[in-house]
Amino acid sequence: MSNMQSIKVTVLGKPIPLKVHESEVENTKRIALYVDEKLKLFRNQFSNQPDSTIMILACLSITEELFELRTKLNMAGSREDDLMEQVNKEISKLLKEIN
Repeated sequence: MSNMQSIKVTVLGKPIPLKVHESEVENTKRIALYVDEKLKLFRNQFSNQPDSTIMILACLSITEELFELRTKLNMAGSREDDLMEQVNKEISKLLKEIN
C-alpha cells in the first residue's frame, strides 16, 4: 500500500495543501494544473464575474469534456463489441465448414 504524501498545488494563485497517495502525486499535480488553466481561461473571458461564477463555469466546462469523452469511450466499446461479435460469427462459420 502506498504511503500518503503532503503536497501543495496552486489554483488561482492560492496554494492548496493536499494529502495524496505517493502513486497519485504526479497525476494530482497535473489535474490541479489543468483546473488552474481552465479557471484562468474563464477568468480572462469573464473578468467582470466573481470567482464563484468563474469556478462554476470552469467546472461545467470540465464536466462537459468528461461527459463527451465518456460518450466516445462507450461508443468505441460498443463498436468493439459489435466487431468481436462479427469475428466470433465468422470463426463459428469457418469451424462449421471445417467439421
